[in-house]
Amino acid sequence: MKAFLKFDFNVLTKKVLEQKLGEIGLNPIILSFGEVEFLENISAEKMKEMTVLLNEFGIEIIENQKSILVQKIKDTITEMVNSEEPLSVKSSVYLTEKLNHSYGYLSNLFSEVTYTSIENFIIIQKIELAKNLIINNQLTLTEIAFKLNYSSVAHLSTQFKNITGITPSAFQRIIAKRRLNTFN
Repeated sequence: MKAFLKFDFNVLTKKVLEQKLGEIGLNPIILSFGEVEFLENISAEKMKEMTVLLNEFGIEIIENQKSILVQKIKDTITEMVNSEEPLSVKSSVYLTEKLNHSYGYLSNLFSEVTYTSIENFIIIQKIELAKNLIINNQLTLTEIAFKLNYSSVAHLSTQFKNITGITPSAFQRIIAKRRLNTFN
């Protein structure tokens, strides 16, 4: 039997961090997506224990300043794309305001570290969300395009096909066929 699950990555990650770090006697304060503060000093031994524990869940501790800022850019983009409210400003302005750096600096750093552009990362995040929304089968393609701030379904379809190799409609048909085969 197959079951389709919907979950919130932010809530899931927060619970995992609180639960697992609590098991080793640490009480984190979750500041924002990807940022945790501890009120007490953490020994080198506890740090190693925490690193091993979090690596099991694909969570790693970032220590390099450039990597930290790149991770903040990724987290801010993920937060921006997954926001319930559509953005009223361009993503470049949003990132600049949230991270207190010029967009040129953020863009150059991101490209230097990740070998891709911020714009491409935003598109990939939007397409991942579009795929999840299609799988959840609650919104039409028009509603998905609007939610993701696309000017039209055609624009969404073009970017979707560029990233996945298939159109959103073809993706819908594949999901529908899998569901049909699962329940038969």
